[in-house]
Amino acid sequence: MTSPNSGSEHEGLVIRDNRRIDPETGEVRQGAGKAADTPSPASPEAAAPQDAGAAAQLAERTADLQRLQAEYSNYRKRVERDRVTVREQAVASVLTEMLPVLDDIGRARDHGELTGGFAKVSEALESAVGKLGLSAYGAKGDPFDPTVHEALLHSYSAEVTEPTCVEILQPGYRIGERVLRPARVAVAEPEEPESSERTSSETDGAGAAAAESEDN
Repeated sequence: MTSPNSGSEHEGLVIRDNRRIDPETGEVRQGAGKAADTPSPASPEAAAPQDAGAAAQLAERTADLQRLQAEYSNYRKRVERDRVTVREQAVASVLTEMLPVLDDIGRARDHGELTGGFAKVSEALESAVGKLGLSAYGAKGDPFDPTVHEALLHSYSAEVTEPTCVEILQPGYRIGERVLRPARVAVAEPEEPESSERTSSETDGAGAAAAESEDN
């Protein structure tokens, strides 16, 4: 038997159907599950520190990347510069050993002995060293430059107005701006003023003596 108080015991019980789909109509109920699906918005005070931290990390990572890129660029430039220097030193070392051979070829040409097959071989050799950047310098009449000339003979001349190479005893060689061997030359300088004055005085004295002798 049912207790006479059973109805009164269930009067305060309320059953809520929170299902999103109405079991009778099959349609979505308005407002059902909204509280569960919608996340609570974050407060601006909590989001601001997160944004600031992310911006700081991004700036730090960007600075690290730029620093690494600059270091790598400098490293590449240094390696390329060292590679060029090593190559120039190797070429200069080989060409320096070839200079005595080129001197012999030059002397043979000056004496008219550079003929036949020897002439062709010498021309091929001079062309090969020229492609490597070797060039001869030094010509009669060049102004004397102690940085590229080596003076072996010295004299005075009235025909020059500055120290001048009046004879090339041995040509110089260089690669670009680098001197492998200075040109060995004979240098002439303008006559000393004292010598000119002394010569002039001697000439005047000789003229005066001649005039006196004529008067007598």
